[in-house]
Amino acid sequence: MKKRILSLVLVVVILVFSAACGKTDSVPQPAEQGSSGTTEYRDTIKIGVDVDPNTLDPRLQTNVTVMRVGELVFSGLVELNEKLEPQPCLAESWEQKDATTLVFHLRKDIKWHDGNSFTAADVKYTYETILDKDFGSAARARYVPIKEILTPDDYTVQFNLSEPYAPILTYMDHKIVPQSAKDNPGFAENPVGTGPYKFVSWSKNSVIKLTANDSYFDGAPATKNIEIYTIPDNTTRVSALEAGDVDFIHSPLSPQDIPRMKQNDKVVVHQTSGLGVTFVNFNHQSEILKDRNVRTGLSYMIDKDTISRDIYQSMDTPANGPILPASWAYSEDIKDNPYDPAKGLQILNDAGWKDTNGDGILDKGGKKLTVKLSTHTEDPNRMQALEFIQNSFASNGIDAPVSTFEWATFSSDLTAGNYDISIVGLLNINDPDRGLYIQFHTGGGQNYGKYSYPELDTLLDKGRSTSDQSERAKIYQQAAQMINDEVMWKTLVFQGYIAMYNKNLEGYTPMPSGQISAMRDAKVKR
Repeated sequence: MKKRILSLVLVVVILVFSAACGKTDSVPQPAEQGSSGTTEYRDTIKIGVDVDPNTLDPRLQTNVTVMRVGELVFSGLVELNEKLEPQPCLAESWEQKDATTLVFHLRKDIKWHDGNSFTAADVKYTYETILDKDFGSAARARYVPIKEILTPDDYTVQFNLSEPYAPILTYMDHKIVPQSAKDNPGFAENPVGTGPYKFVSWSKNSVIKLTANDSYFDGAPATKNIEIYTIPDNTTRVSALEAGDVDFIHSPLSPQDIPRMKQNDKVVVHQTSGLGVTFVNFNHQSEILKDRNVRTGLSYMIDKDTISRDIYQSMDTPANGPILPASWAYSEDIKDNPYDPAKGLQILNDAGWKDTNGDGILDKGGKKLTVKLSTHTEDPNRMQALEFIQNSFASNGIDAPVSTFEWATFSSDLTAGNYDISIVGLLNINDPDRGLYIQFHTGGGQNYGKYSYPELDTLLDKGRSTSDQSERAKIYQQAAQMINDEVMWKTLVFQGYIAMYNKNLEGYTPMPSGQISAMRDAKVKR
């Protein structure tokens, strides 16, 4: 029977048993039969994605495609179901000995794709490399409360924490890599996992090919092969689905394509609320933007209601802050600066930014108010939103040139701090900590804006160590309001999630997180 650990403050022992990596509840519909009386299915499922991976090593991922490939090639100690509840996977059970001790009992029948046995040493190696600052994993901040990892035997792993850490179990879905990766310099481009599919090949910016792991511990996949195609343009990706070149695509997608596809009787369109936000990111290292008054003035000039309605066609909805409406920590009482360009201009004027020479651009001390706007080319909605914001800024005397780049260049610039204002997205927010800590805590792995607010750091640390969910909610609501008040970033929209797929794709249920691990149970009728 499946049980869930709710927090790390319980001192009772909790054991969890379940079928590995929880099978989906979807039931294939009856398919047409061939002349022989048996249903015929294709041997390959083709998936279209928007960006090429930066790596195939899940510890070093910086884009979502790495995550999606990892869901098929690798496995975690746990896997999150559609309700974001941890289910056993590589670990068949776990127990919480006290508030800072979590023990996992591993399955004993698992092999790596190269035939070697999976053991506790692989788990220890994975998490210790993630925690190594020099290794450079963006996920590191999620695991810093781990003080020590012990392996009493080959199938037991004990995590000793420096303090109680409420979201830890949710984060134990990180994919495990073999300890042999440390001696394999080519691992990031030729990975070995324990998942339902084995890696075959990667033609960069084109296609990744996988084949079934017939020895997968949860049963052989339903379809022999999966091919993942990189198709950067949203509409081109939809056209590929219409033409039958791919069987499955999902967010990001362009809203204008959705009504047409809903009328296509060969396609299923699944639409729901997602687990992500799109936001305007301010670089606090900028000489101009480090002034809170400038960020506040600019924030009043961003019309997210119109962006949601006209650009996203209400597929994504206006956000009041960084906490998702589906979260237990969400509150409608969190306030953000509304669209009021006149007030924004007055704030800038009061801060000394005025058009002193009549050229239509605000200036101060002989310097123009110039902020560079950027995003990535793979998402036309973000490019349109950026241009919309540029027009709003320009009509209020702000010089705001726009630059767009392919994701690899754009993400490198974000990490290096080579930007002023950018439009970015954050996905897979399964706990408020995941949506806030890495992004806003001083030194956080994805703190692109280089925010550093000791009071906020204290709140985020407290949110991690507090066990009571209602208390955590209050903490995160306070943190979200502080983020809005200081205009650390401006949350534009809560993302919707859209999946479109061939109506002959059976056995697959889309998840709001965008997770595609359930493709192991899917097949496409000829």
